[in-house]
Amino acid sequence: MNICLACGSCCDGTLIGFVELDPEEMPAIKKIMAIEEEKGNGFFLQPCKKYCDGCTVYSQRPKHCAKFECGLLKSVEKKEVEFDAAVEIVKVVRQKRKDIEVKLVEQNYALQSDSFYFKMVELEKQLQNKKVDLSITKIQQELLLDLQQFENILAKNFGLTLF
Repeated sequence: MNICLACGSCCDGTLIGFVELDPEEMPAIKKIMAIEEEKGNGFFLQPCKKYCDGCTVYSQRPKHCAKFECGLLKSVEKKEVEFDAAVEIVKVVRQKRKDIEVKLVEQNYALQSDSFYFKMVELEKQLQNKKVDLSITKIQQELLLDLQQFENILAKNFGLTLF
């Protein structure tokens, strides 16, 4: 069993904000999805538009997608973490993400990105600035704590950080 099929956090914008494309793969990738180009370099922002309950372009996915292995996948492959335990970790990450998203809606936060990853980076900066100038509210402090807990879960289990 592959934890990637049960997870998808690298594709849905939770763990990664964008995927770089190698120049030689750009023509083929352009045929299957919209990409951004800047100074001859190609990339696409997460969440991936081709991810819907699994990768819909798996056999043609970009090289960086094919090569990517998060810490959780490596731990499962090395038998350091049982598959069922890894699935539970994925559930915790999804629930924490959902909790943060609900709080953002409740607090009417207007963040720029479609990507959860970049929203969290933007939110963390905003909240840290409020903390520095002492204008942070109790609810914002709780949201900052949620972000820090989320960051700790990602660092510990996936080997990735947002900030």
